[in-house]
Amino acid sequence: MKAVQYRAIGSRPEVVEIDRPDPAPGEVLLKVTASGLCHSDVFVMEMPEEAYTYGLPLTLGHEGAGVVEAVGEGVDPDLVGTSVAVYGPWGCGTCYRCAAGEENYCERATELGIAPPGLGSPGSMAEYMIVDSPRHLVPIGDLDPVQAAALTDAGLTPYHAIKPALPRLVPGSTAVVLGVGGLGHLGIQMIKELSGAQVVALDVTEDKLQLARDVGADHAIMSDDDAVQKVSELTGGRGADLVVDFAGAQATIDLGQQMLGVGGRFTLVGIAGGGPAAKVGFFQVPFESEFVVPYWGYRDELFEVLRLARQGRLTVHTEEFAIDDAPAAYDKLWDGTLRGRAVVRL
Repeated sequence: MKAVQYRAIGSRPEVVEIDRPDPAPGEVLLKVTASGLCHSDVFVMEMPEEAYTYGLPLTLGHEGAGVVEAVGEGVDPDLVGTSVAVYGPWGCGTCYRCAAGEENYCERATELGIAPPGLGSPGSMAEYMIVDSPRHLVPIGDLDPVQAAALTDAGLTPYHAIKPALPRLVPGSTAVVLGVGGLGHLGIQMIKELSGAQVVALDVTEDKLQLARDVGADHAIMSDDDAVQKVSELTGGRGADLVVDFAGAQATIDLGQQMLGVGGRFTLVGIAGGGPAAKVGFFQVPFESEFVVPYWGYRDELFEVLRLARQGRLTVHTEEFAIDDAPAAYDKLWDGTLRGRAVVRL
């Protein structure tokens, strides 16, 4: 079968032929119908050799959807033929966090060597993939698998970041979105659908700002030296109740913290900077403000995200590629020339 793999430190991904896997007891074999590309893939492929821990060769793809092809011993055979999305942050399934459906914060994953698909385990950027447990499958019904695949991360991650802040986003409040890419354009839609806040989106290109307007942002402004003053004016001097940084560069963190109001919440999602830092403490941030760093999302939240999409209330702007064109899609991701999310349709 064809697979897209990262095969050597510092290289670009390649399309290769590998053997089709067979499901072991408790596992599921998925015939992949769609697999999304993510900046996390680039982050992994840019890691220096001394920091890289994901194994080589690595079949990429942690955003996956497909149809159950076969099941291993102990798995309900009635699952065969079901269209599903893959919940990616796999955990042990038995610790306290996993029992609550919070497998993205599994207490034993590192100890047990459990890794997400495409981020340590063979991923979805292939014609077939192994899913370690049926609990990591969410039925998608008639939802387009291209939409479903992208929503497993590009949808779930902003949803998990925004949902805890909803009590703050009452009518008259303001949410600032930094970065209108694959995650940011979905974050804008979620805030508009789920709250009474006005949304102010910032980016560095007019094309991204137009995408922000297209998906419902109330204001789309250039991320430049005047941005802090403009946000202050749009909030009547109060500052933002929520800032979500989907870029994660030092410049965006510094900018976003200047936009935060008293009692506001700063949520750092992006990792473009590879380890940027925030300034906290008296006279550094507004009183009673919060700075949080969430990771991916909960299993039940993926159900909720997919329901929003099936209701027509959430749409991923995608560029589709064939599996043979996946390396070119990654080139566009590296170059920053994608509009929305890149997805390989198989």
